[in-house]
Amino acid sequence: MSIRDRLLSVVATAGLAVAFLAAILLQAVAIAQTWGARYWLAGGSAAVVVCLLALVRQRQRTWTAVAGFGIAGLAIVAARLFHLPTEPGPAMALALAVLVGSAVRALPPASAAALAAGGLAVVGGAYLAVRAPASGPSGVLGMNIIAWLGAVTVGLALRLQDDRAAAATEKVRHDERLELARELHDVVAHHITGMLIQAQAAHIVARRNPRQVTESLAGIEAAGTEALRAMRRVVGLLRDTEDAPPASAGPEQLGVLVERFNRQGPPVRLQVPDERVTWPPEVTSTVYRIVREALTNVARHARHAHGVTVTVDQTPSAVTVEVTDDAPPTAPRAAHRGGYGLIGMRERVETLGGTLLAGPRPGCGWSILATLPIHDGRSR
Repeated sequence: MSIRDRLLSVVATAGLAVAFLAAILLQAVAIAQTWGARYWLAGGSAAVVVCLLALVRQRQRTWTAVAGFGIAGLAIVAARLFHLPTEPGPAMALALAVLVGSAVRALPPASAAALAAGGLAVVGGAYLAVRAPASGPSGVLGMNIIAWLGAVTVGLALRLQDDRAAAATEKVRHDERLELARELHDVVAHHITGMLIQAQAAHIVARRNPRQVTESLAGIEAAGTEALRAMRRVVGLLRDTEDAPPASAGPEQLGVLVERFNRQGPPVRLQVPDERVTWPPEVTSTVYRIVREALTNVARHARHAHGVTVTVDQTPSAVTVEVTDDAPPTAPRAAHRGGYGLIGMRERVETLGGTLLAGPRPGCGWSILATLPIHDGRSR
């Protein structure tokens, strides 16, 4: 979980805690004015415990819900036996709704259905515990029914939204794996073709000058090593999918991409290694795709940026790509900048054994940083 997601989770929990506190105070004041303050102690204590369970529900959704239902059941029995106000009250009803909604959203279907039924059983128990029809109890029962219905409805809606987002994410990852696999297919075909040519040449050289055969064999060995590494990645990517036709040729040069972006977005400063280096094809295409996705995100979400910097660097063991912009913090941005494009890029980068970091920069702007390892023997 990212820092931003953790912050949002903390804010949501704090807001829920404030809502629980307000409901507890409202319930305490209402009972004190009608029944007397001492009549609130039992139900209030139970409500506080259930609210605390609702606040920590994400650690163990099933058992917090079961414990909440149990405490609510005891509160209903106590209210019936000792002539206390009808339970569950507003605070406990709100906490139970959170537990039910959370379970319906996140748990497996069987567990979610069982806990939703448990919440309905609590509402039914409150109805059976009412002694005589009156305006007060009927209002409490109506509140509990509405809370349960709202919890199930919201939980199902969020569950459907999560399922759709998960399906879309998986499709992006699947498509990215297949596209990379097609590129690796071409790499393997290229190396095998070279091996065949060198093997045929070795036969000819062996007849004329046997001493030069060693060079041909070394070339065949190097090409075979690269082909084997690429083939392992292909097998890993396609072990659960059908084969696909080869992809098209390699990506455009970064300079062409930046020049095209300059015509429609903020000015881009491109920094690349001075020396002429050649990376494995899958690394070259991934560098290009990362820059393209980052510049697309700037065009969509940071039009107020004054400039963008694209830095590509190489160390003996890795290639790093960083794209930063200086958009002011007041500029409108999407909640998850880059959307599914970054999910696909992360899948591609991690498949190659690298890392991808994306997020806001201190002060202003946004940064995307990718590190792609270059294994021994791959740089040429």
